[in-house]
Amino acid sequence: MDVGFILTNAIVLACIYGTLAIGLSITWSSVGLINLGYGFIFALSGYGAWLASQYISTNGVVVLTAGVLTGALGGLLVCALAFIPIHDKPNFTVRGLIATLAISLIGTQALLYVFGPRSKNLPDIFGFWKINLAGIVLTSDKIGNVVVSIVVVTAVLLWMRSSRRGLEIRAMMMNPHAASIVGIGVRKTGFYVMAITGGLAGLAAVLLSQTYYISPFGGLAPMIKGVSIALCGGLGSVRGAVIAAIILGLNEALTARLLGGQYVLITQFILIILILLVRPRGIAGILDRAREA
Repeated sequence: MDVGFILTNAIVLACIYGTLAIGLSITWSSVGLINLGYGFIFALSGYGAWLASQYISTNGVVVLTAGVLTGALGGLLVCALAFIPIHDKPNFTVRGLIATLAISLIGTQALLYVFGPRSKNLPDIFGFWKINLAGIVLTSDKIGNVVVSIVVVTAVLLWMRSSRRGLEIRAMMMNPHAASIVGIGVRKTGFYVMAITGGLAGLAAVLLSQTYYISPFGGLAPMIKGVSIALCGGLGSVRGAVIAAIILGLNEALTARLLGGQYVLITQFILIILILLVRPRGIAGILDRAREA
């Protein structure tokens, strides 16, 4: 068993899926929305990056930026359709979940109609080089995926700690009711949250598309894994999402290597069930009582 190969793949998967899970956790803890529209945003971002590579430039920065911006626009679209109209209505959590799922299903069908069923592929945005580190071959796409995802997520978290809008989002994450009382606008903050987390989904889409193809339904599996990681880590906890991403990334790499890729989801959900049996709120869940009610 090639331990180095498994660990390398686990780290890459943890960084990509962890980016999605962190976005889901921030969305839930700040605006109370479980965004199942990430499948659509993910696929839309991939096509946005593909269009940029076809009609603007194949430069890696251009392609990556196009994917992130398309993801942010997708997040704003979901916010306008699934958050703003119903955020102050009864049973918002259930309504929001159904609304975002409907957006995902309708959106993927629209992508299928516009782009057709044939898969697209993105250019290699990190080049073709590789290095040998202690007998472990690290390719450019793996190193690029890890570095870019860590840098971007760190930048977002630092922005949330230092900027005024970021502090407003953090206040919403800690206590949304108190934040609204002191004058923090729920709607305005919701647009910021959805744009940022949509951009993170777009980043994950471009990074994962370095290995897989872009297709209308290509965001379904990443969305399931992102939601699984967010639930496993504890909805609302960025730290828990990171820990869960590492655990489930290692599980996926081990399962794919030892049993085959067709068993990944089976072992993943078994692991999630075991974790939730021990810690029902997740590894580091901070689900507040107000939303439990």
